[in-house]
Amino acid sequence: MTQTDVLVIGGGAAGLMCAIEAAKRGRKVRLLEHNREIGAKIRISGGGKCNFTNRSVSARNFISENRHFATSALSRYTPRDFLSFVEAHHIAYSEREHGQLFCRRSATEIIEALRVECRERGVKIETGISVGSIAKSLSFTVSTSQGDYVCDALVIATGGLSIRKLGASDFGLRIANQFVMKIVSPKPGLVPLVLGEKESASFGSLSGISTLGEVTCNGNSFTEAVLITHRGLSGPAVLQASSYWNAGESVNMNFFPGIDVIELLMKGMKPGKKLSSVLSSYLPSRLADVLERLAAPDTVLDRCNRSQIEALARRLTGFQLHPEETEGFEKAEVTVGGVDTAMLSSKTMESKLVPGLYFIGEVVDVTGWLGGYNFQWAWSSGWAAGQCC
Repeated sequence: MTQTDVLVIGGGAAGLMCAIEAAKRGRKVRLLEHNREIGAKIRISGGGKCNFTNRSVSARNFISENRHFATSALSRYTPRDFLSFVEAHHIAYSEREHGQLFCRRSATEIIEALRVECRERGVKIETGISVGSIAKSLSFTVSTSQGDYVCDALVIATGGLSIRKLGASDFGLRIANQFVMKIVSPKPGLVPLVLGEKESASFGSLSGISTLGEVTCNGNSFTEAVLITHRGLSGPAVLQASSYWNAGESVNMNFFPGIDVIELLMKGMKPGKKLSSVLSSYLPSRLADVLERLAAPDTVLDRCNRSQIEALARRLTGFQLHPEETEGFEKAEVTVGGVDTAMLSSKTMESKLVPGLYFIGEVVDVTGWLGGYNFQWAWSSGWAAGQCC
């Protein structure tokens, strides 16, 4: 039987940050990871360059039953704080659109920096360990494939259900259920959408086409690239909107963000000119052909009056699409939902029902937008728990 002050289950971004911070306070810390290596999600993120945070982060960049829950941790450990960590370890980074920050060389530099911090602070990392049961009396007893661990503080940092090839599981949710904590039903987030048969028939031939678009779902709009796939829609704008989508709902697609479509159509009102030829001055020609077929087949613009042009512009900028489903947790980048924030202290991430039990990172019902927000939540929530556990 191994005794320790703090036991962190999960060797991802949140778990590593928490372990480091707890050890800084003189706590004896052990971290258990079921994979053979720590930081699996860090390693593959951002195409191997790790979009480790964003210049501008606030609660509005997150989805939660209580979006304001994240404010406390995010305000006390900020993107500037993590950037200082990156700079202290001499990791070169670059800024891309929308304030996204990436490693210039490799995501492995972030993992190695966290590993170094753990080593210097005396954190014991053990990998390839599977956790079985957890019991609570005065202390926690955690049964594993390598024997039992006893600890005063237990931190669950096992992530969500997304990217199963990296070993994602519902372990954290099962532990929450064991201790009678409420769960917000999890669903895939930042995930491609699958269109129904009728809409696939229209867009399926366009597989591989990418264009700028504005995608709106449940009042939330995102303007970025849209990628048409053989099953439906993907690309940053669609992935962002997908986190707000629920089964049976529609999404609004505007392929002309920031464009005065009425003016575009009026300028195209030349004798015999078809709608698709006007649209192809702005869009890929195959997409222009499909939009003409859906919005107004065989339209000749110079035969339209002003009200007809305005109605046509509304149709072109407001396609209602009806996804059948998402690509699921296999393709999702994050999990929406998780441990209900009403069950946790926003300052410490400790359970309100079970003293000494903490939940951090993706297992909590706090889900960020695409662009480094989910990593910042991992750093911030891990840091917050590390100050108290």
